[in-house]
Amino acid sequence: MSQTPFDELSSEGYVLAPSLLSADLLNVQTEIRSVEEAGAHLHHIDVMDGHFVPQLTFGSAMVAALKKVVQRPLDVHLMVSHPEVVLDDYIAAGADFVSFHLEATCHSHRLLQRIKEQGVGAGVALNPATPVQMVFPLLDELDYVLLMSVNPGWGGQNFLPLTIGKCQHLLQELRCRGLENRVLIEVDGGIHPGTLPAMMQAGARVFVAGSAVYGKKDRKKALQDLSAACRESSDQVGK
Repeated sequence: MSQTPFDELSSEGYVLAPSLLSADLLNVQTEIRSVEEAGAHLHHIDVMDGHFVPQLTFGSAMVAALKKVVQRPLDVHLMVSHPEVVLDDYIAAGADFVSFHLEATCHSHRLLQRIKEQGVGAGVALNPATPVQMVFPLLDELDYVLLMSVNPGWGGQNFLPLTIGKCQHLLQELRCRGLENRVLIEVDGGIHPGTLPAMMQAGARVFVAGSAVYGKKDRKKALQDLSAACRESSDQVGK
């Protein structure tokens, strides 16, 4: 089986990535520690520029500060216009995985090469309305594809069921190319124990969850519930 940058994070066939966007930002270090102790595999960092999406969030200095205190890798999602301008800053700050939006740059292939040359996991993100076929020419260069299951810009939105079909289509293409075990599918938006099973059965293996983790007082139970949904879905896939 081909190796992916995610393999060392989890031996269970799925990766859980709480989104810092939903955390209490006045107590970031405490929040991070709470989800790490509860079993998080990754920290998902939503970078927003107030242009590509309405909100303004984390700069590279924030990522550098996080890198000093985290014990899990940083999955940086660049929701910015012209990601090629800021990419190197986030890699230098300590990003372990970087995804950018296909809709935000004219030179996706070149940008992926820059990411991989620096030894960082390379991903492309797609908005809900972007046809999944748009990423097919890039699959050989990718470590993962991030499917947005809400319109990006803020947390707490409801899951868009159209993402299920996109994920199935992407999985079918990966299988046709023999890339199913090398290029993983990540999903971000409205993920909780009720929506996760459909996405896992459709082929997703990396799950970003904001409100479903940071919105709960008991972080351990929140992640256990997501893990249970993953295991149950995995059993169904295997039947």
